[in-house]
Amino acid sequence: MGKIAKVQEVTLDKLIPYVNNAKIHNEEQVTKIASSIREFGFLSPVLIDAKYNIIAGHGRVMAAKKLALESVPCVFIEGLTEAQRKAYILADNRLSDLGTWDMEIAAGEFEELRELNFDLSLTGFSFPDLGNQGDWFEDRERNDTSRQEGNDEYNEFLDKFEIAKTTDDCYTPDNIYDAVAEWVAKEYQLKRESFTRPFKPGGDYQKENYDGKIVVDNPPFSILSEIETWYNEHDVKYFLFAPHVSNFPSKRKCCAICTGVGVTYENGANVCTSFVTNLEDLAARSAPELYRAVFEVNKENTKGKEFPCYEYPPEVVTATMLCYLSKYDQDFKLEHKDASEKIGMLDCQKDVGKGIFGGGFLISEKAAAEKAAAEKAAAEKAAAEKAAAEKAAAEKAITYVWKLSDREKEIIKSLGNP
Repeated sequence: MGKIAKVQEVTLDKLIPYVNNAKIHNEEQVTKIASSIREFGFLSPVLIDAKYNIIAGHGRVMAAKKLALESVPCVFIEGLTEAQRKAYILADNRLSDLGTWDMEIAAGEFEELRELNFDLSLTGFSFPDLGNQGDWFEDRERNDTSRQEGNDEYNEFLDKFEIAKTTDDCYTPDNIYDAVAEWVAKEYQLKRESFTRPFKPGGDYQKENYDGKIVVDNPPFSILSEIETWYNEHDVKYFLFAPHVSNFPSKRKCCAICTGVGVTYENGANVCTSFVTNLEDLAARSAPELYRAVFEVNKENTKGKEFPCYEYPPEVVTATMLCYLSKYDQDFKLEHKDASEKIGMLDCQKDVGKGIFGGGFLISEKAAAEKAAAEKAAAEKAAAEKAAAEKAAAEKAITYVWKLSDREKEIIKSLGNP
C-alpha cells in the first residue's frame, strides 16, 4: 500500500513525465490549468516517486512550465508496486470523470460567482459567457436534460447553459477600437501608423516583429498576465484592453487605466472593460475622455453594470473608484511612490470573508487628499447629470464601512517618499 513519504518543493527540471501516460493534455486544457494556478496558487501538489517520476499531476507540471515556474510542491509516494503505480495513474485520471453534477446547486454557485464578477473560466467549465460546449454540455446530454414541451420553468433553467461567448474570442468592433486608438494617439502623442494588432486567430504574438511598433489591441483575457510579462521582459510598448475586475497589475510593471466601461464585442459578449499600459510610469489612473469615447460609440449595445456599494477609508483606492472618476470627468493619477503593493483585502475584511473587488492599493495621505477632491467633484458631476439610476441603486444598497487596521495605517505613513 502506498503512503506519503514527504512533501517538498522540487525544481521542474527534475520531474520525469510517465512515458505511457494515456491522459492527453491539450493546449486549451493546459492554458486553463495555468490560469487556475495563477488565480489560486499551486494548491494541488504533484505526486512523484523517489526517482522523481510523475505519478499524478502531468497537466499541472505542463501548466507550471507555461507559467515559467522554477519549482512546484510535490508529494513523494512510497510503497507502490509497479503494477499499483501503473494502475493508479490510470485511476487518478479516470475516477474524477465518473461523477455527475447537481445542476440546480451548480447553477446557484455559478450565478453567485457571476454576480461577484469572478472569471468563470477559472472553474474549468465551459459555460455561458465562456465560449464552447465542452464537457458541461456533454454531461447535460448524458443526463437527458433536453427541453421539455410545456415545461417553461425547466426550459428557462436550461437556457442558462446555452452556448455563449468567451472573452478569448472577443473580436473588437471597429468603432470601439478606433475610439481607443484615437485616445491613445492623442494622450501619448503617437502616430496610429505605429500601432500593431498581433492578436488574431491562429497568430502567435511572441513571433511578431515589434520593431518601431506599439501594441494597441484586445488580447485573450485568460493569458493577459502572461502577455504583460512577456512584453515587459522584451521591452515591447503596449496599451491593452483588460477585464475591469483584474486590470490592477500584481507586479506593478504597468499602469492600470480604469474606465470600467461596458463593451459589447462582436461575439455578443458584454465585458466591463478597462486597460493596462506601460506607456506611462504610474500605478493606476482614471481616464475620463477615454471612458466617454468608448461609452458613446458603445451605448447602443451596452446594458451597463452596477458595482457593489462599499465605503472604504480615504487611504484606499480601488479600480472601481477610478472607473467612477473616469465616468464623471475627473483626472486622478497615482504615482508609484504614493502606492503600496497591490492588496486583495483590508485586515478588517478577513474575518467576514470579504475582499476588494479587483484589488486595490493603500495610498499616501497626500494622494488620499487628491482622490477625495476628485471624488467630491465627481459626485457633483453625477448629481448635475442626474444619474438617477445609479444613485437610486447606490442608495438602496447596503453600505459597508471598512476601517483601516493599525498595521495598514503604519504602511500609509511610510508612503509618499521617493
